[in-house]
Amino acid sequence: MTVLPSTGFQNRAVSRFSLSIPQNVHFMSTTCEWSTPAWLFEALDKEFGFTLDPCATHTNAKCPYHFTIKEDGLKQHWARNTVFMNPPYGRSIAQWMRKAHDSAKQGATVVCLVPARTDTKWWHQFAVKGEIRFLKGRIKFDGGRHSAPFPSAVVVFRPLGLQ
Repeated sequence: MTVLPSTGFQNRAVSRFSLSIPQNVHFMSTTCEWSTPAWLFEALDKEFGFTLDPCATHTNAKCPYHFTIKEDGLKQHWARNTVFMNPPYGRSIAQWMRKAHDSAKQGATVVCLVPARTDTKWWHQFAVKGEIRFLKGRIKFDGGRHSAPFPSAVVVFRPLGLQ
């Protein structure tokens, strides 16, 4: 495992085996929207140079070019953009990860901030096909009083040929 000092990212290989650990605690939240911490966006933007935020409100958009719920980023064309995606963390996250993966096939670079839910179908269908950077500890989202009740990861989907 390598820890990158400037960002705190950890790169880990996906193991071919898993441990079976009983889980008795399940976390819930009253919202599926988690506003990206400024320090994290700034570090990623410095590396990637984002042009599009497809999961935004006008008040929390990280890029001048962005889509709100009204424009529905899932229905928009992302190709030829460098996309920062912090999707709603509810049941629709699989649709957002599919869109990110498919958009990379069409020429976009898509950087996704997602919960590190390695036990989910969407993680194994899409996240494992990208470059995974596990974040150390639990991040505190902007506007939150406490750190998130879940670990987070950055998943990067690059255009074909740049992987």
